[in-house]
Amino acid sequence: MAASPQTSRPAPVTSPEADVTSASGAHLVRKKRLFWPFLLPAIGLYVLFMVVPTVATVVLGFTSWQGAGDTPEFNGVGNFTELFASDAFLYSFLNTLLYIFVAGVGTFLLAFLFTMVLREMRGGKLVRAILFFPNIVAPVALGMFFSIIMIYRPNRQGLVNYLLESIGVDAVKFLAPENVTWVVIGCLIWASAGFYITILMAAVDRIPPYLYEDADIAGATPWQKFRNVTLPLTWDVIGVAGVLWTIGAIKIFELVFVLAGPGTYSPPIESWTLGLYVFDRSFGTAGSPEYGMACAAAVMMIALVSVLVVALRRLMRRETIQF
Repeated sequence: MAASPQTSRPAPVTSPEADVTSASGAHLVRKKRLFWPFLLPAIGLYVLFMVVPTVATVVLGFTSWQGAGDTPEFNGVGNFTELFASDAFLYSFLNTLLYIFVAGVGTFLLAFLFTMVLREMRGGKLVRAILFFPNIVAPVALGMFFSIIMIYRPNRQGLVNYLLESIGVDAVKFLAPENVTWVVIGCLIWASAGFYITILMAAVDRIPPYLYEDADIAGATPWQKFRNVTLPLTWDVIGVAGVLWTIGAIKIFELVFVLAGPGTYSPPIESWTLGLYVFDRSFGTAGSPEYGMACAAAVMMIALVSVLVVALRRLMRRETIQF
């Protein structure tokens, strides 16, 4: 009796879409395998050089400690009570707020003004690059430059006082402790405006030109175009720029140190910032350093920048406009 022939099953047919899906899934698996090997070194470095020092600073802010060879002794909120009873800290805190708010308002007003002008200006990109230049100069060099041209020295005045005297105006002690804060504010505005002009102009470059063309047809003035087109469509970028300014302004050190204290180890306390206060308590005190006080002041800096950044982000929060 002859054996019946075996029936062969057809090979399964896969669609091209299934092949693509399978390949995509395999690619995602490989990416996930590489995720942690790349991420863990970055997390480790961040924890080691950022999180651990920050936590140590907060802990030491509640101690009395004079550095190597001394054992930190817990003293509760004693350092913070002493901070707010200190004229030096109060001057530092007030001056830091002046740099954040007064210099910040001046910087962004100047940036907004140039944003309105440069958008329609021929050669605007070249002007933008020129305005950015002061931002790449080291703060120490800027401080030395402004201290030379603003110095008060009878019979050998700086450039500014020389020009004032040449028109019959008495020379001004620009770098005196009671005046130097306002000089630093002016220098900050001059040096920082170009950086924020560049950021805002990069955001303006993303705005479709037809929106401005429609505004021109409607007869809008430059201010109306800025208020109704530029400002709403760059609002998120302005918020980020505000955060960058706040973080940068709270760390001001070199410019004040050079302008307010040329030839001295530490400037007068009337010109101090929080950064200078931390420096002085760490390295500039007569006798033993006060690292516990320095850490307490650093904690106040962390608290201040955290509050201001959170408040700014909440203030600037709004729905994103699609264009």
